[in-house]
Amino acid sequence: MRKLTLLLSFACLQTCIIYAQNTNFPESWVGDWKGSLEIFNGKGKVNSVDMTVEIHKIDTSTQGRYTFGMIYGSKEQDWRPYELVPVAPEKGQWKVDEKNSIVMESYLYGPKLLCWFVVQGSRVLCTYEKTDNQTLVFEVISGTETAVSSTGNTKQGEEEIPEVKTFPCSVFQRAVLKKQ
Repeated sequence: MRKLTLLLSFACLQTCIIYAQNTNFPESWVGDWKGSLEIFNGKGKVNSVDMTVEIHKIDTSTQGRYTFGMIYGSKEQDWRPYELVPVAPEKGQWKVDEKNSIVMESYLYGPKLLCWFVVQGSRVLCTYEKTDNQTLVFEVISGTETAVSSTGNTKQGEEEIPEVKTFPCSVFQRAVLKKQ
């Protein structure tokens, strides 16, 4: 357990260092990012669809808001005109406003914007990572909210072993998007 705590502390320190170097979010992410979203399950790749992420500053009256539009296929097929809303940018805290009463907390840690939520019994983690000035990687991992196993919850010698629950992964999606 002490090794896990040390590892997590080191990871948090690295995240803080990287975050300090990435304070120009979302300005440095502005643009139209296009590519192909590939969809995988346990059997392999099952589908792909064209994808675009549009990030643009909204006029100054919106207090730091940016468009965060998602397009699957074409705007006529599936356009999601979301907005990125600052909450506490100095702490990496943002919200994605879906403009339909759904507003989800999102967190900028280093080069990644993370949003983790549960919808209709599925646990979903969405990440956006700017890997360089021309590439944005979008990934989604999802599976049911019901644990498939529970281990630990014992004592070995003097050490208390915590319970660890494992959750299934049903779908993995990934898009490497290039700035247009």
